Amino acid sequence: MKLKHLFYILAALQLALLALLFYSASQRQDILFYIGEGLVVLVLLFLVYFYYKVLRPLDVIGNGMDLLNEQDFSSRLKPVGQQESDRIVQVFNKMMDQLKDEKLRIQEQNRFLDLLISASPMGVVMLDFDERITMMNNAAIRFLEIDNVEHALHRPLRQLSSPLAKEIVNIPLDKAETVRLSDSMIYRCSHLSFMDRGFTRPFILIESLTEEVMKAEKKAYEKVIRMIAHEVNNTVAGVTSTLDTVNDVLSAMPETEDLREVIAVGSDRCLGMSRFITRFADVVKIPEPQLQSVDLNQLVGSCRSFMESVCVNRNINISMNLCEGHAMVNIDPTLFEQLLVNIVKNAAESIGSDGEITITTQTNSIEIADNGKGINPEDEKKLFSPFFSTKPNGQGIGLMFIREVLIKHGCTFSLRTYPDGYTRFKIVL
Repeated sequence: MKLKHLFYILAALQLALLALLFYSASQRQDILFYIGEGLVVLVLLFLVYFYYKVLRPLDVIGNGMDLLNEQDFSSRLKPVGQQESDRIVQVFNKMMDQLKDEKLRIQEQNRFLDLLISASPMGVVMLDFDERITMMNNAAIRFLEIDNVEHALHRPLRQLSSPLAKEIVNIPLDKAETVRLSDSMIYRCSHLSFMDRGFTRPFILIESLTEEVMKAEKKAYEKVIRMIAHEVNNTVAGVTSTLDTVNDVLSAMPETEDLREVIAVGSDRCLGMSRFITRFADVVKIPEPQLQSVDLNQLVGSCRSFMESVCVNRNINISMNLCEGHAMVNIDPTLFEQLLVNIVKNAAESIGSDGEITITTQTNSIEIADNGKGINPEDEKKLFSPFFSTKPNGQGIGLMFIREVLIKHGCTFSLRTYPDGYTRFKIVL
C-alpha cells in the first residue's frame, strides 16, 4: 500500500461524513456504527502498514548494528520487502562479506607472522608505548637469559638483570649497534619502531653474530699465527744453528769464554722466541674434546694441587664449595684440567697477593670467584677478543685457549666483576 492510496481512502471517508448530513438520526447511528468499525479496521491496517514500512526496517537495521558491535561477520540480514530498506540490507550484507574475508585474511597473516617470529633465530621483543615488554620469542628469551617469562612481561627492559638488556636500553630509537659481552657473545641489536593506531610503538631485534664473528676471527688469527710461526721458526733455526757452529769453533779458544757466554744467551733467547710462538700455534691446534662422563667434584679435587702451586708464593687461599653427591658431566678431563688451571692462574694474577679464590660447583656448573682488583666495564667487552689482555705484558693466549675449549664443549660462560667486588668466571655445561 502506497501513501497515495491512503490519501484516497481518507478522502472517501471525508465524503462519507459529508453525506451523513442528508440522513435521519437513526440512519446516521447505523452508518456511524459501520463507519466506526471501518475506522478500527483502517487503523489496524495502518498499524500493520506502519510496522512493515517503518518499524520492521528499523528493527532489522538495529540487529545489523548489534552484529557489527559483536563483530559477528558470519550472520546476514534478511530482506524486509521494502525497497529502500532492502537496498540497505543488500549493502550491509555485502559489507559483512568483505569484513569477514578481511578478518579471515588478517587472522591468517597474524598466525603466519606469529609462527615466523616464534621460529626465527633472531630475537624479537615487542614493547608497548611506555617501553614495557609485551611479547618475546624463544630466541629473545635465550639471548636475554630470562628464567621466568611471566615475571619479565609488562616490565621495562631496563629492569631486567641481563647484561644484554642493559646494553640495549642505551641504544637510541631507530638505531642499531653491535654489542659484545663479557661472555664473548656478540649481538647486532636494533631499536626500531612502527605505527600502531597512529602512535610510534617500539620493538627490539636481536641477531646473534657470535658464530660468524668467531669463525672470521679464528680464520684471521690462524693465518697470522701460521705465517708468523713459519717465519720465526725458520729464522730461529738458522740463527741457532749459526750460533752453535760459532760456539763450537770458539770452544777451542779459552780466551773467548765471555763471547761464548754471550752466544749462549743469544741461543737461549732464540729458543724462548720459538717457545713463545709455539704457544700461539698451540691455541690454533686445540684438539676436539674426547667427551667422557666425569664427576666435576672429583676433577676439581684432582686439580687442587696444581692450583695451589700457582698461589703458594702469593699468600692466596683456595677454598672449595663442592655440591653434595656426584656432579656428572660430559667433558674432556684433560682439556678441562688445563682450562681450570688457566682460570685460577688468571685469578691469582688479578689478586697479586693476599687474597682468596673460591671454587663452587653445582650439578652442571662451576664458578671461580676471586677478590682481586676486578675488571672495568670497558675491558669486560673485550676479554675474549683474540690477543687482548689486561696485563701489561700479557699476550691474551690464556683467555683465547679458555674460550676455544668452552666453545668446543658447547658451554655458556661469563666473566665479569660484580657489585660485591668479586670477579666471577661462571661456566654452565
